[in-house]
Amino acid sequence: MRSRAPVKACHKVCRCLLSGFGGRVNGGQLEHLTDGISSGGGHLRSHSQLPRGSEPKGEAPESGEGSEDLLEICQKRRFLNGTKQQLSRDSLLSGYHPGFGPLGIELRKNLASEWWSSVVVFREQVFPVHSLHHEPGRSLPGDNAFRLVSVETLREVLQDKELSKEQLVAFLENLLKTSGNLRENLLHGALEHHVNCLELMNKKLPYGLAQIGVCFHPVSDTKQILNGVKRVGEKTEASLVWFTSVRTSSQWLDFWLRHRLLWWRKFAMSPSNFSSSDCEDEEGRKGSKLYYNFPWGKEPIESLWNLGDHELLRMYPGNVSKLHGRDGRKNVVPCVLSINGDLDRGMLAYLYDSFQLTENSFTRKKNLHRKVLKLHPCLAPVKVALDVGRGPTGELRQVCQGISKELLENGISVWPGYLETVSSSLEQLYSKYDEMSILFTVLITETTLENGLIHLRSRDTTMKEMMHISKLKDFLIKYISSAKNV
Repeated sequence: MRSRAPVKACHKVCRCLLSGFGGRVNGGQLEHLTDGISSGGGHLRSHSQLPRGSEPKGEAPESGEGSEDLLEICQKRRFLNGTKQQLSRDSLLSGYHPGFGPLGIELRKNLASEWWSSVVVFREQVFPVHSLHHEPGRSLPGDNAFRLVSVETLREVLQDKELSKEQLVAFLENLLKTSGNLRENLLHGALEHHVNCLELMNKKLPYGLAQIGVCFHPVSDTKQILNGVKRVGEKTEASLVWFTSVRTSSQWLDFWLRHRLLWWRKFAMSPSNFSSSDCEDEEGRKGSKLYYNFPWGKEPIESLWNLGDHELLRMYPGNVSKLHGRDGRKNVVPCVLSINGDLDRGMLAYLYDSFQLTENSFTRKKNLHRKVLKLHPCLAPVKVALDVGRGPTGELRQVCQGISKELLENGISVWPGYLETVSSSLEQLYSKYDEMSILFTVLITETTLENGLIHLRSRDTTMKEMMHISKLKDFLIKYISSAKNV
């Protein structure tokens, strides 16, 4: 009977490989990962930065003023999934929580859309690109990225009792070297497109490559896995890689720093909570980080780095001339600026920024407060809630359906409150919609059937007014459009 030493010797390696993936295995292969990974199950979010510069962090309290109320709202209104225990400060910042609910996903989608419009749509020098979650190729020395391997292959080799310890170790090492890895950032995917996209610009600098996607990083989970084995965490990253000459790289880094800081502040109730500071990584490369001041202290939400030409030259060894871009009359190897925003953490920042406790106008009791998320109109997951008041229910619902269809066709999101079967008071409705950050509540009553007048209530002012039903669409379009241009 042969010794079981080979299996024992590699048990820890295989446990790392087998426990590191949150996805299911089908037919021995890890299921394909797509940009749609976001909300449910055990998928994780994280806040890793590129490059990995050391960042001093002190101990911070688990919560700040209003944090428990905000967390309760985010759970109740499905911005976040999970229990209170699963949604601690650390889990939210590291991404180790059950994910986002429908309203949270919609909020992040709106945030990504605004980022895309600001960085890509309105700039002639920026191209959209796409890179694979799974990067094929051999591993490099010092590469600690997660590798994608077939679980069935691992099981087969571990069950092969004919293999010696040396053969088993050699097989596993070769498997890890040749297996593709999960991307840790979007930088290298953009660099792969450099030569082709440079041709589109007739080799003229500067220009940029933009992408939004999921990235993966190790997360320690010592509470659930022995020996501190790493699990796979993920974050939704918004990345701009800017190619410029060395001569103008500092000016461009300053430009993008101002641009990004103003962009984050644009959607904030308290813009001063967003700030920036210079930093330097362990290789001496200069950069800046943008922070949001949470109740417990500042946390980074975006990083900007001047990477020089090192990453580009390492990716394209040999023929350097094909990397050349035109800086005036000179041909130069571009300097790479990397701008990386964490949209998951940015979403969390705006939830904290928008949360307000105010006196409840419906009651005289001073200990009762109105809880409201005053998200920017461009970010609010739902713009309008449609509900019915007194009158023939069937006819009122038909009117609501007609309004809903018209608004949706014009890109205005609608909450169909008129479909609710449980009756609620106006106070309960307004409280619910305020916590969902819905901009306006439209109430359809028998008056609407008589003369076309609707009741319109504002989230931000709590003011109510009468408006003719024919003016509602144009009013909402103008309101949202003006908010975009502020």
